[in-house]
Amino acid sequence: MYLDNKDDSTISRQQEMELNQTPSHETGLSATVASKPGTRSCNELRLLREYHGMVASLGEPQMLCENRAIGEDDCVALGKDFTQVPIQGRYHFNFSKLFSSRSRNTCFTEKTPLLKVSSEENGLLCMAIHNPDFTTDDDSWDNSSAEFEQRFQLGSEMTSLSRSASSEKYEILDNLHAKFNLSKMRCCLKFLKVSGLFIFVVVCSVLFGIYPDQGMSWQMLAVSPLESFSMNLTDFHDSALLRLDLGGPFVADVEDEQTEEYILVQISQTEDAVPRRRHQQQVVYNWSLPLSSRRNQQIITTRTFQMPNRGTIFINIQAFLQEPGSVPLSMKHQYLHANIEAQVTIASIILVGVYVLIILEIVHRTLAAMLGSLAALAALAAVGERPSMVKVVEWIDYETLALLFGMMVLVAIFSETGFFDYCAVKAYRFSRGKVWAMITLLCLIAAILSAFLDNVTTMLLFTPVTIRLCEVLNLDPRHVLIAEVIFTNIGGAATAVGDPPNVIIVSKQELRKEGLDFAAFTGHMFVGICLVVLVSFPFLRLLYWNKKLYNKEPSEIVELKHEIYVWRLTAQRINPASREETAVKCLLMQKVLTLEMLLRKKLRTFHKQISQEDKNWETNIQELQKKHRITDKILLIKCLTVLGCVILMFFLNSFVPGVYLDLGWIAILGAIWLLVLADIHDFEMILNRVEWATLLFFAALFVLMEALAHLHLIDYIGEQTALLIKVVPEEQRLAVAIILVLWVSALASSVIDNIPFTATMIPVLLNLSKDPDVNLPMKPLIFSLAMGACLGGNGTLIGASANVVCAGIAEQHGYGFSFMEFFRLGFPMMIVSCTIGMCYLLVAHVVVGWNS
Repeated sequence: MYLDNKDDSTISRQQEMELNQTPSHETGLSATVASKPGTRSCNELRLLREYHGMVASLGEPQMLCENRAIGEDDCVALGKDFTQVPIQGRYHFNFSKLFSSRSRNTCFTEKTPLLKVSSEENGLLCMAIHNPDFTTDDDSWDNSSAEFEQRFQLGSEMTSLSRSASSEKYEILDNLHAKFNLSKMRCCLKFLKVSGLFIFVVVCSVLFGIYPDQGMSWQMLAVSPLESFSMNLTDFHDSALLRLDLGGPFVADVEDEQTEEYILVQISQTEDAVPRRRHQQQVVYNWSLPLSSRRNQQIITTRTFQMPNRGTIFINIQAFLQEPGSVPLSMKHQYLHANIEAQVTIASIILVGVYVLIILEIVHRTLAAMLGSLAALAALAAVGERPSMVKVVEWIDYETLALLFGMMVLVAIFSETGFFDYCAVKAYRFSRGKVWAMITLLCLIAAILSAFLDNVTTMLLFTPVTIRLCEVLNLDPRHVLIAEVIFTNIGGAATAVGDPPNVIIVSKQELRKEGLDFAAFTGHMFVGICLVVLVSFPFLRLLYWNKKLYNKEPSEIVELKHEIYVWRLTAQRINPASREETAVKCLLMQKVLTLEMLLRKKLRTFHKQISQEDKNWETNIQELQKKHRITDKILLIKCLTVLGCVILMFFLNSFVPGVYLDLGWIAILGAIWLLVLADIHDFEMILNRVEWATLLFFAALFVLMEALAHLHLIDYIGEQTALLIKVVPEEQRLAVAIILVLWVSALASSVIDNIPFTATMIPVLLNLSKDPDVNLPMKPLIFSLAMGACLGGNGTLIGASANVVCAGIAEQHGYGFSFMEFFRLGFPMMIVSCTIGMCYLLVAHVVVGWNS
């Protein structure tokens, strides 16, 4: 009998014997069998005719059966009336020798016969185990061994079935009890999660509600070289910080620079050291603000001062001008109840909490960002800097939201034409059936496009095409999408318009005066990013070496896995109470191991097909071209026309100064154009394809990052980085500064948004380069900041905007990937790409000296 055969009659008879038997722990096998005269096939047991001769040949002592206890392994003969027949002896079989020896033929397959059929008598299937070592010299044993094995195995099967019936009942009860406990534990954890989050939200809401807005009204004033402004603050008692906002015709983007015309702000404080003596005034801070030649502009600057004591504060503002005149200013002050270290600690705890919610997937990432924003606003209210509703709304970057919304509408209409299916088939044909060649091609195209377009726009266009392509080729879209978004972030760092941090850097007027314009920035970064791309492709192949790229496995592998599961389950159900049952279980497990080896061999062959050329790719292409065609050519022409105009306007906005439209406006106008040309009546269908969760996530993320910036988290990171650079010896300072700025920017951009971090670090690096004690060139620091901020976005899922957009679109199509799935691939790529970028910057600026 082959193990693959399923004999229904045998199974039914075994079930019948199992139902007619009950386990007994007090009697032997003979009592168990004899107590059930109705049991089928029990009357087939009889004495062996040559038994006495066999015993005599073996030299065994004879003893009556009734004079000794009958063990569970003894064979008892019954008469026709099911009474015990006396046996003058007991025969011991050396079954250990029988079952310990293995077959010499080790070439097992899934069709290898395990147990052979010996005989079938009166409807009872008996299996005899053949082994050449199990022989005797007596002829009577040759004639009766098979018959004795039938009877012995029948009794053993009846005993094992009786035991298994009881053990399976207890096993079912144990499984039900374990499932009940697991379900109960899940309910408890869910209750604790909901209760904890609700209490947290209530506490944050109460904190945000009980603290009023402490913002003071603006005070208008005018200063000149002859007249200064003085102000005394006597209510500074329970506060730790003083925040001062000053508005006037200041020079933008330059701080702490003394020019020919400037405003000097002096903050001084007195302390009652000795009673009945005059208060001794002591200057604490000097704040200089350079003035612009255009007196009509208004620039608001903010600075926070930490006061050493709680005495009276004196504020003195004076103007230093070359010509007589006055300078109009506006000022307001605000008290904060926590020092900078405490605020940074609170901000760090909030940021870590948000990441815990996202990493462990306790809640959706959009809700996690909203909870973090609420906690940050409550913390600001507690320290005395509660923002108003208008201020919170101003923190949201509506240009980014408008860009996302407009492009989502364009892509939703574009998908109705069948263009994405058509592009998927063309990409498969161009790769000639090689999957890895196709993935490499997609990543390369995404990197090139993101160098000239915004990487968010690139992923909005590429994600639907990739998903459809993977569905056609039966691939898992998640790994392909993660690879594409990684190279999108890498390619966006090559030019000045590819990534938002680069746009912020090039748009600074002070940097442009230093010669860091579009051409200089792009020429320097392009060489380094090309080296990063060349190294990243082999490393990506190494990361995906054992990844399951195919979404579904072949039917033969699925069937083989199911067969292994069945045999393993059968072996687990055998209760090894006797040696023969243990032997059968061992044989079954050997069968399972053999099938597992065969499965691993087939899986290796299957995974090798990923990098090999599909021999039938031409036939597959013909079938795919018949199924996936352009469905609406007229709508396709309209979509291509509008999308071409939108992309052209994106380029003109970057290079032509006469275009006064931001990226958000261009995307919104393009969406309106296409809605009119396409004559859309089912407007709800288009709105349902918009990723509202992604838009809300970005809005909450903008509020969270601005709140953390007001808690001095980003300023603290920049100041600590500058302090570390200053303590390095001068001959090693440039190399250490490049390494430190790049890795701090990369790690910070992977956990917080790189846009506010870049905007905060630029003035810090400018002041560091202008410090005569530091003596560092400006360009290597800025290039290190750009390289780290752009490449660091690959570290985590929320490190870059393109990552979140890609994850949102994939989730809408049913292929969402988690934070850890992206982290396992993105973070190693970030480490390798940043290392290559660091080596390039060190060679270019330290070895070659490319600093001018």
